[in-house]
Amino acid sequence: MKKKGIYQFKRSKKESKEYTLSVLTENKAGLLNHITIIFNRRKMNIDSLNVSSTEVKGVSRFTIVVNSSKEKIIKVVNHINKLIDVLAAFLYEEDEIYYQEIALYKLSTKMFLKGDLVEKIIIRKYGAKILKIEEDHIIIQKTGTKVGTQKLYDELEKFGSILEFVRSGRVAVSKSKRKTKNFIKELEKIKSNKLNIK
Repeated sequence: MKKKGIYQFKRSKKESKEYTLSVLTENKAGLLNHITIIFNRRKMNIDSLNVSSTEVKGVSRFTIVVNSSKEKIIKVVNHINKLIDVLAAFLYEEDEIYYQEIALYKLSTKMFLKGDLVEKIIIRKYGAKILKIEEDHIIIQKTGTKVGTQKLYDELEKFGSILEFVRSGRVAVSKSKRKTKNFIKELEKIKSNKLNIK
């Protein structure tokens, strides 16, 4: 019994969990390749990746979602922080961020000939909206978590009329009070050579 308890404790330390990385970078070509190489070398799969501009001109934000042990992902974050054009990489658990994803569902119009059941599911139950109506298909949009967009997909699949489905990468902001502009200014003071941000 004692040995079993020790084994379970050791196993839980290495247990895989979902983490979100927020990486602030200078807006430079080729940086995505450098970041993904770090994951490839460790045979880690990226579940979601989004790159966008920030409120600071010349600064981009990579939002990366991975399933990993904490020990392994901390090593990745430390390695990313060493890249020349990376200003800072932050690691978050789910309760430390606000996040959303967007999903688009292309449905056959035949689906809506079955009465208002589909419309009730889409709009009332899942808070999705009709984005576009064409002669042979309808585009539905849902914003929410991966779990929420997947639940709607599973429900619609029962009707067998999903023509296409796509889900975006996660977008996330931290719950911390840190302001990106202030953080960059502090970073410029620390660094001996000025950052190449215009």
